[in-house]
Amino acid sequence: MRRLPQRAGKDMRKYYMLLNALVLTLLIGSGPRLAAAADAATIVLAKGFMFAPTAITVPAGSTVTWTNRDQEPHTVVSENGLFRSGALDTDESFSFRFDKPGTYRYACSIHPQMVATIVVQ
Repeated sequence: MRRLPQRAGKDMRKYYMLLNALVLTLLIGSGPRLAAAADAATIVLAKGFMFAPTAITVPAGSTVTWTNRDQEPHTVVSENGLFRSGALDTDESFSFRFDKPGTYRYACSIHPQMVATIVVQ
């Protein structure tokens, strides 16, 4: 195995330390923006004839997106009539923004055994 001259080894350590510092700076600097993006949209999947997760809690102002991952169509219909999607085919999505705190129950109108809840704080 060939060894690098001692000077080259020190230069490589400095290079990696600088690279690590740069990566950490970028990650820390983008942290709040990444957190804000995560709060802005929550994904719920329809798969295996169920919603997953079946219960979530989101802050007011969040947008929830449902995506159908089944081979059968599904809908997203709130119990109180606040939101209602059309039939979603495979990989189609529906989104709704929750502005007011509360508990929102919903189901698939095609498969009424598919039920779930969103708590908005």
